[in-house]
Amino acid sequence: MKKFKEHWEIKHNWQLFLPFLGLTALGYSSYKLANMLIKDVNSILLVLLSAVIFMALLKFILFIFGKLEKKWEVAYKWELISIFLVFATTGSSSLFVSRPLIKLMGVSKDNLPTFAYWLLYIIIGFVFYQILLVFIGWLFGQFKFFWDFEKKMLRKIGFKRFLD
Repeated sequence: MKKFKEHWEIKHNWQLFLPFLGLTALGYSSYKLANMLIKDVNSILLVLLSAVIFMALLKFILFIFGKLEKKWEVAYKWELISIFLVFATTGSSSLFVSRPLIKLMGVSKDNLPTFAYWLLYIIIGFVFYQILLVFIGWLFGQFKFFWDFEKKMLRKIGFKRFLD
């Protein structure tokens, strides 16, 4: 455990919650992917495939951490886990917010052409993604990172004059 804490630069025990949460989410995702790939088969095979997917994804994510640690300039390695969790939570949350909002507006695939419906859905999802990214980043203690990330992204899509 001491080596683990040193590697991820964990100074306080509460910071261990982030790797635990990240591994739990990765395990759940691996199980869902395995279940999607092989339905109605032996549960032992499902567990084995889940373990293989888990290890492959873990290896890939650790590789990405190595690359992004230099690019994102975080103070501690454990903050990368926090940042990844914010991105994952925000992506899912923006869909959960967009769907009821579109229904509340009375928009459906029946009363709008399919292209227009999906375009509206993507636009509303994008707007809520931007808002939720900063808010959830704040909840995870990464407000500064996500506020800077947000400004950089909005500048790239042409909202430069609103941010200066």
